[in-house]
Amino acid sequence: MLDLTGKNALVTGIANNRSIAWGIAQQLHQAGANLGITYLPDDKGKMEKKVAELVAPLNPSLFLPCNVQDEEQIQSTFATISEKWEKLDILIHCLAFASKDDLSGDFSQTSRSGFRTALEISTYSLIQLAGAAKPLMTAGGSIVTLSYLGGVRAIPNYNVMGVAKAGLECSVRYLASELGQNNIRVNAISAGPIRTLASSAVGGILDMIHHVEQVAPLRRTVTQTEVGNTAAFLCSDLSSGITGQVLYVDAGYEIMGM
Repeated sequence: MLDLTGKNALVTGIANNRSIAWGIAQQLHQAGANLGITYLPDDKGKMEKKVAELVAPLNPSLFLPCNVQDEEQIQSTFATISEKWEKLDILIHCLAFASKDDLSGDFSQTSRSGFRTALEISTYSLIQLAGAAKPLMTAGGSIVTLSYLGGVRAIPNYNVMGVAKAGLECSVRYLASELGQNNIRVNAISAGPIRTLASSAVGGILDMIHHVEQVAPLRRTVTQTEVGNTAAFLCSDLSSGITGQVLYVDAGYEIMGM
C-alpha cells in the first residue's frame, strides 16, 4: 500500500488550482506526507496570499518564498528545512518558464537572454535544488520533476522550452547517477498537455489537447490528479528500484506514430 507517513516533502511550483504541482501536493498529502510548500514571491505579496489560501487545507508545516534565480533564497529555504525538519525525504520540482516571444516564431530567432532565462529556471533549477537537498536526504529520498514530450520531439509553439526539457531529462540521468549512492532516486514525469497557467503561454494549447483526445490510445488527456498519483508512487517505497527514468503519463499518446 502506498504510504508516505513520516516523510517530509517539499513541493515547488504551485501557482493556482490548475497547477500540476497542486495535484501532486494533494496526492502526497493524501498518502500521509508532511508538506512544505514554496511560492514565487512578488512585490505586492499576491502570490503568497493566493498560494497560502489554496494549500491551507493540506496543513503544510513549512510555507516559504523561493525564487530559484535568487541563490540566497534557495539557501534560506533549505536552511529552514534543516532547522525545522532536520531531514528531507521528497523534493518535487515543478518549475518552468520561458518568454512567450521565445515560444513561437522561428526557433533560430530565439534571443540570447530568452534562452538563458528558460534554461536557468526550467533546467538548472533542478540541479540547484537537488544539490541543496542532497545533504538533507540523510535517509535517502526521491526527487521528481516534470517534463513534456517537446523535450524529445519538435512541438509547435514550444521552441526553447523543448530544449530546456531535453536538458532537464538529461539532468535527471546525471543526478540519478550521482545521487544513487546516497539512496536518492531522481525521476521525471512527462505529462500530457493540461490546461495550466504555464501551458497557457503555449500557442494552440487547446488544439493540442483536442488532438491528444482524438489520437491517444485512451482517447483523452490526463488530469493533475493522475500525474499526482504517479508522483506519489515515485516518492514511495513501491518504486524503490526506479531511478533516472522519464515516465510518460499522457494517456498513451507518446507511443503513437500518427
